[in-house]
Amino acid sequence: MNEETVRDARGVSNRRPADRTIEVWDLPLRLWHWALALCVLIAWFTPTVYDTLHRIVGYSVIALLAFRLIWGLWGGRYSRFRMVGVRLRAAPNYLWNLRRGITGRYIGLNPAGTLMLVALLMSLTVSAITGALSVTVTFFGVWWIEDTHAYASDAAMVLIVLHIGGVVLMGLLQRENLIRAMITGRKRIRGPHTSPEGRGRIAS
Repeated sequence: MNEETVRDARGVSNRRPADRTIEVWDLPLRLWHWALALCVLIAWFTPTVYDTLHRIVGYSVIALLAFRLIWGLWGGRYSRFRMVGVRLRAAPNYLWNLRRGITGRYIGLNPAGTLMLVALLMSLTVSAITGALSVTVTFFGVWWIEDTHAYASDAAMVLIVLHIGGVVLMGLLQRENLIRAMITGRKRIRGPHTSPEGRGRIAS
């Protein structure tokens, strides 16, 4: 395996001197991402202190999760859930290969990002629903509802920290500002590469 092939596998190929960008994350998805981040951040710091605000952002999270489900079915190409199953199956090998800095090049979410997306959506769904139930007459004060809400909220925060760390790590490995990509919606694409699904082409 020559040096250029290794660089391709690691997602840092400079085979083409002039990179170009394409729109990957559409505007509704970007607005959803940052709105969800803001709501979760507010929700984390407001329970028992600003209960009204905590409830408002909690209901907002439920609405945002519902929107993501809809957008995952009918949104833009890279917003849809069509590759989730494939990426989840590829995630173990992908994570294993990361120890050698091998990332491949994915235009949309890579397998690790897909795994994080699913884990975050599940934890936030459980957190938001149990939070909403905990203020109803039927479930108010019910211990397992409150405990589930607390555990799911803690799990979501741990996953968010891992998500941020993963974005920074991947940005360093691939020499691309992935945070800016989620703001502008555009990512660089370069020459052909190798990935479990791409088979020598840039994977979507």
